[in-house]
Amino acid sequence: MDIRRFGIGHRRQEGPAGTHGVDGQSIHTDYRGVIGELAFRPRSAMALHSNPNLSYFIVIEGGGFVQVGDERARVAAGEAVVWPQNVVHAAWTELTPMRAVVVEFAAAAVDTPALESGAPKRPSEQTAKLQAGESQADGALAPLPTASPPDRGSSDREPW
Repeated sequence: MDIRRFGIGHRRQEGPAGTHGVDGQSIHTDYRGVIGELAFRPRSAMALHSNPNLSYFIVIEGGGFVQVGDERARVAAGEAVVWPQNVVHAAWTELTPMRAVVVEFAAAAVDTPALESGAPKRPSEQTAKLQAGESQADGALAPLPTASPPDRGSSDREPW
């Protein structure tokens, strides 16, 4: 049995340059990708950046804001955001803390059909569907609602 510890007492400062108030802990890392936990204090930010991996930002506690490309949205516990490969993204909080699990699939792993059922798709088709926000069959994120709830508007204040 392999038990991985994370949470309070196991985190360290995480994030790209310009990140502040965010602590994290890697739970698993190998050639296929990374699973980690991030803890955002109030008024903290993970700076705008991109990486070559497909990532899922899964909010498990509290809430805050995310940016993917030019789009911004408010997120809360029970919601997940797809950060496509090579698309700039960020996350931040204002008055409340937020905890999230981040699952990153290495670029080579994204090209395989591990998350899909049925016949494999070409990498370019799969990436295009993710960037268009289309669902990926079993195990995929739920489709986005057609209209945002009124309390989900993005803040005019930017943490960076």
